[in-house]
Amino acid sequence: MLPQETIRRKRNGEPLAPEDIARFMAGVTDGSVSEGQVAAFAMAIWFNGMAREETVALTLAMRDSGDVLDWSDIDRPIADKHSTGGVGDNVSLMLAPIAAACGLAVPMISGRGLGHTGGTLDKLESIPGYTIMPSADLFRRTVKDVGCAIIGQTADLAPADKRVYAIRDVTATVDSVPLITASILSKKLAAGLQSLVLDVKVGNGAFMADAAEAETLARSLVAVANGAGVKTSALITDMNQPLADAAGNTVEIANCIAFLKGEKAGTRLERNVLAFAAEMLVLSGVERDPAAAERKAAQALASGAAAEIFGRMVHALGGPADLLGKPATYLSTAPVIRPVLASEAGYLVSCDTRGVGMAVIELGGGRSRPDDTIDHRVGFDRLLPLGTKVEKGDEIGRVHAMNETDAARGAERLAGLYRIAPQAPAASPDILTRISA
Repeated sequence: MLPQETIRRKRNGEPLAPEDIARFMAGVTDGSVSEGQVAAFAMAIWFNGMAREETVALTLAMRDSGDVLDWSDIDRPIADKHSTGGVGDNVSLMLAPIAAACGLAVPMISGRGLGHTGGTLDKLESIPGYTIMPSADLFRRTVKDVGCAIIGQTADLAPADKRVYAIRDVTATVDSVPLITASILSKKLAAGLQSLVLDVKVGNGAFMADAAEAETLARSLVAVANGAGVKTSALITDMNQPLADAAGNTVEIANCIAFLKGEKAGTRLERNVLAFAAEMLVLSGVERDPAAAERKAAQALASGAAAEIFGRMVHALGGPADLLGKPATYLSTAPVIRPVLASEAGYLVSCDTRGVGMAVIELGGGRSRPDDTIDHRVGFDRLLPLGTKVEKGDEIGRVHAMNETDAARGAERLAGLYRIAPQAPAASPDILTRISA
């Protein structure tokens, strides 16, 4: 079928056959389908949506536009996790080595910061020598020998998605559930996964601020991934405050190291990490009981096994061998670090979480344009969780900045993003909903 006929049928709300979708995506990959035709196709999907079968076909066609990794030589379940993005969300950094310590192989393909959210790759670039784009051989060898590797998407994985996304970004068709679903899953399926756990964020620091919209996306992702042959579930999690007590790049790596050393026990971050580890273990068949799976993950953390694997992964991918033992030797610090103080006594009752992410960008820790250079050193740490009681003048966090002017501006900005009230807020759950096939 000609590309324009495929566009016409979708424009008219007719269902598309898998072979027509595959042919159209092949044209996207080899360039025979024009940019205008891709834009028209995306807009037709935006208006008319896609049935599950169509979205599965689109996802598989985008997956098959490039290489699909084969891990048949690894005698472990191949598993991964994907987050839709948040502030202070460094879960992947700790989750991958915990899952590996529990017997999974985790080939994690991650991305850079998007909008106000931080990117795992930007955080890892804070580590001197760490190679986020290794050769295919080094990636494979690291996963096989260490158990996990966190890297960026190579040009050979789902190239059709790269072209489609670039066009969606400038044609107001980003916020289409079928297109979001296919974009996320095509890359994950190209990584050769057997199981996948999705972290769909909801709240004022997430791309999905509305709970119903988050559930719609989560259900689409789960249905399509399972329909494409990858066992998948999703947890919808709260993003109404930073997840870690740090937001930035180097500060989140430092937070990760502290976490792996057992210094973040009892935190909201630990509860999230262990919940996702348990979900990965159950979904992959390593454990049957969620409680037993969470105990196994907690033991991998407490024993130091996860920390050892993280250190081995860093070294295998070009970073220092003794990062965990000597983080201060390798992690650069901002020239100015100053406390952010509470303006009054009371309880921290709410946070403009998106504002925190934007404040990191304003300090230089994120991108306003794709070609911007970021300062990995800047950001915030020692952030107190909501519900904490403070006195006037107490430290509610610290700002890391490149100069005194930025530090003063950042401190004022952060203080204004928290609301303090006389009464403690009602406790809210970390994980709101679990969705499975």
